[in-house]
Order: sequence, then structure tokens, then C-alpha cells
Amino acid sequence: MVVEDSITDMELLTLYLKKEGFVVVQARSGEDAQAKLEQQKPDLIILDVILPGQSGFQLCRKLKSAPQTQSVPIVLCSTKNTEVDKQWGKMGGADAYLTKPVAQDQLVEMIHQFI
Repeated sequence: MVVEDSITDMELLTLYLKKEGFVVVQARSGEDAQAKLEQQKPDLIILDVILPGQSGFQLCRKLKSAPQTQSVPIVLCSTKNTEVDKQWGKMGGADAYLTKPVAQDQLVEMIHQFI
């Protein structure tokens, strides 16, 4: 699952993943992601930090505390690239943190670490 509000970033990440043979479920907000997660459990979630409504940090904490999604790896992916941002991600339960723009090989390598 890719949770991203930027159409450009969503399409790019989806293209990278589909080239590797992954099936991609798209969500444009945390609320949209939560609704889709009620229907299916993805193998991994790529989560933007800056989203409309709740932030990616908030959604990550929520998903990592819920029994049905706590085991799903979450990779935060953001233009926010300070050590503080990365620490917030780690404290919220994120399994990894990638900084945009993300190269295809970097993204694929990260995903293969988890699935």
C-alpha cells in the first residue's frame, strides 16, 4: 500500500513497484488508508509523513498499536529529512525511513528487506 497525497509522487512510487511485480493499493490520506486497511492487509505500507488530516507519524503510531496491522512493515517516505524527523518515525514504530526523492533501486532494496 502506498499512502501519498501528491499525485506525482504516488504515480512514481506506484510505477516503481509495479515494475517489480508488486500489486499496489493507493490511498491519498490517512483516513483513506484506514478504510482500505479494513478490507485487506498489505504486505507493506509506504507512508508519506505530510498528509491531509492526520500526519503519517500519527497514522504510523495508530497502525503499529492496532493488533490487525501492528505486524505490517511501515516505511515512512518524506521530504522531511532531519534527524528529528527520522527519530519521530522510529518512535512511532516505523520500520524504515526514506527521504524523497526516492530512487527506484533504493525503494526496491528497502522493500526486499521486509518482504
